[in-house]
Amino acid sequence: MRTVKDYLAINVAEARNQWRVIDARQPAVSGRQVDFTPVETLMCLAASLLVNHRRYGGSTAHRAEQPVPAMAALFRRPNSSVLAKMANLDGSRRNGARHEIEVAARLLATPGQLATTYRLLLQAARDSGIKADRLPDFLLLEGDDSDLLLLGQEELLLEDLEGAVQAAADNWATERTDLAQQVTERLLVAAARVGQHRFAGEVLRNHGHACVFCGLSVTAAGERARRMLVASHIKPWRISRPAERLDPRNGLTACPTHDVAFDTGLLMVNGGLRIHLAPDIASAAAEGSPGAQAAFGRPPLAEALLLPAGAVAPGNVYLAWHRDNVYSGSAPRSVRPEHSTLCRRAT
Repeated sequence: MRTVKDYLAINVAEARNQWRVIDARQPAVSGRQVDFTPVETLMCLAASLLVNHRRYGGSTAHRAEQPVPAMAALFRRPNSSVLAKMANLDGSRRNGARHEIEVAARLLATPGQLATTYRLLLQAARDSGIKADRLPDFLLLEGDDSDLLLLGQEELLLEDLEGAVQAAADNWATERTDLAQQVTERLLVAAARVGQHRFAGEVLRNHGHACVFCGLSVTAAGERARRMLVASHIKPWRISRPAERLDPRNGLTACPTHDVAFDTGLLMVNGGLRIHLAPDIASAAAEGSPGAQAAFGRPPLAEALLLPAGAVAPGNVYLAWHRDNVYSGSAPRSVRPEHSTLCRRAT
């Protein structure tokens, strides 16, 4: 019977031994698969920072994005088994092992410890002959001692998290009587933060890591400039339904100036993806205010959202909510995005 210590106190020698066993494993032809080792379980937990297992069912598991297919191939398991383990870890499957849920709660609540564990596992894999072509460094932490930063956390106010967690914890209390309340609450908070991280990552990728209002891109500036772009919700997290909180169509990538301007109602995007300015800030920019011109003149502010080719446009329902509840000016209700000729595609 495994315990929490088998996961949290794993060392390089133990991890090497487990990787060697995994590497020598033969695929299960039929019947029950061998149990997941701590190394496999911990790698599934790390992968949950990138992959939302809820998007895949039994008939769609083969479509799971990386690193799930690479891990499944290395573990000699189907994609569905890796996804099921991820569901066990976040409590989605009520029969998940208690000690694994406790491990997930501990590590997801302390990203620094998760990063340290992840690096240890990767080093042990490399020592065992498992190279990057079979086990990619999907968190981009190998050979890097920087912190593991969860994206978009500035949107999650403590009081909002507490309210969401309390509602979910009440349901868990009746279904998982084997879990301590502290473990349940810690895991639910961590799940919300990880969900926000995945959401922000998807929004950034969808928008080509550039501000959709002015085109600012910091890709060439390296990791130190990550805070120059923000991926946040159009309809705020605190009042969104669970599905809306994870929907990348409910997000925009922006530089800090335009993010705040949108969040406070100085900017609005209509159904045709045209960008509107609130009258006060528009007048200041038109009258030659240097600061207003620098941020809200046209350019740098685009006439319509700057979206890369193939990007998913923000949802009309979210833009309408922002127009009706946040925007401090007035603007015509435009045609649907697919009928608009104003939406520029970034190159």
